[in-house]
Order: sequence, then C-alpha cells, then structure tokens
Amino acid sequence: MLTVLSAKNKVEFVDGTAPELSPSDPLFNSWRRCNNMVVSWLVHSVSIPIRHSILWMDCVDEIWNDLKSRYSQGDLLRVSDLQFEVSSMQQGELCY
Repeated sequence: MLTVLSAKNKVEFVDGTAPELSPSDPLFNSWRRCNNMVVSWLVHSVSIPIRHSILWMDCVDEIWNDLKSRYSQGDLLRVSDLQFEVSSMQQGELCY
C-alpha cells in the first residue's frame, strides 16, 4: 500500500506530514479532496468486514493508524517457520 501511495504522491496523508488544514485555509478544499481520495482507496482495498469498521472515519491518518494498530502485529512463530522454510529450500540436488 505504501508503494501505491508513494507512486501517487500521497504518503504524507498516512504518515501525518500532511495534517488536516483549517477550513479557512485557502488550500483546505484541495487537502480535503486528496484526503477523500486516499480514504476511498483504503476503504476499497480492504475486505468487507474490515471496511465496515473504518467507514465512519473521515481522515486517512485515522484509518491508517487504526489498521496499523490492528494488523501490524506479526505472528512471530509463523515468521520463524517461514524463514526456516525459505532457508532450507532446494532445487533438485542444489542447496541454497
């Protein structure tokens, strides 16, 4: 997701470096349009059950932080198993 946001020059909306502007700011409408676009991308890139839990959020950084706190915790045992599996891969009689 960060790669896509970077390609669209929108990472600032999820990392907090493009904070919400005041409605009196001349750039507010542009900020809001970009925020809404990224909200739409995020909402439509997750499964329906997850979508229902974030639909009420209006700001990208709020959605991003919620998803990050819920899903960034890895399964260390599974990671260890995958690393072992990758390190013991072979092709025919060749060992890597």
